[in-house]
Amino acid sequence: MLEISNTVRLPDDEVELSAIRAQGAGGQNVNKVSSAVHLRFDIHASSLPAFYKERLLALHDRRISGEGVAVIKAQQYRTQEQNRADALERLAELIRSVAKVEKARRPTQPTYGSKQRRLEGKSKRGAVKAGRGRVEY
Repeated sequence: MLEISNTVRLPDDEVELSAIRAQGAGGQNVNKVSSAVHLRFDIHASSLPAFYKERLLALHDRRISGEGVAVIKAQQYRTQEQNRADALERLAELIRSVAKVEKARRPTQPTYGSKQRRLEGKSKRGAVKAGRGRVEY
């Protein structure tokens, strides 16, 4: 059971884990042992609340395919158990990231003082540049 929040939990049978051989350097260990983990999670068929599903499917993330399947490949560690735990934690983090609702920004106008300071700085800079011109006698 993967715990997302206090109220949301994901049953183990909704997450498909398979062991594969890792890529990259590592010599005989990488070539012989299937220590990397390939995680597949079907968002449509999951028991997640509708809010989570909508936000996950709307997310523009390369880990989520067009069919609504999240695919995570974990091969950072040497053992399959560590890679399995890493993949599950990354899935939980992906789901948690869509749960945060950003506060809407209310646009504001610059204050009178900030406008005056900006214009004063511009005129000082202009005077410095004007002073660099050709000197006439």
